[in-house]
Amino acid sequence: MTPMERQMPPLNADERTTLEGWLDFFRVTLASKCDGLDDEQLRVASVPPSELTLLGLVQHAAEVERNWFRRVFTGESAPQIFGPRDHPDGHDGGFEVSAQSSYRAATQIWQDEIARARSNCAARGLDDTSPFMGGEVSLRWIYIHMIAEYARHCGHADLIRERIDGVAGV
Repeated sequence: MTPMERQMPPLNADERTTLEGWLDFFRVTLASKCDGLDDEQLRVASVPPSELTLLGLVQHAAEVERNWFRRVFTGESAPQIFGPRDHPDGHDGGFEVSAQSSYRAATQIWQDEIARARSNCAARGLDDTSPFMGGEVSLRWIYIHMIAEYARHCGHADLIRERIDGVAGV
């Protein structure tokens, strides 16, 4: 994904097209925050004591794509991508960047998870549900949750990017 591929979601479309449009918009936005930076810059933490980095956000995006569209929605048994590490619950959501982490690898994994998410949802309706936390969760709810997840992290990414090289917005 590049910033050039980012398109404004449709202003007047059906619900599914609107939800998918916003999710794709924020996926591309996160990628654009990383555009033009090297691996060292992508490892720069936001502001102490936070260790949040752009590379960590990309890894996290891959983890949440896998979690919601594979584990939760389809019930697939898919392992953590970037864990477990030295965390009490066995994972850190992908935020932790190891010495072996690279943007190229993380981006490929993230893009593969996005492709899998699209495939898993293509033939399913917004009202289709899967068991979750003792109840049912709909694809609609997952899309809305993912839009909120990406929007929040795109804000983080914007601040981190501005700290790295002064580039804001996009």
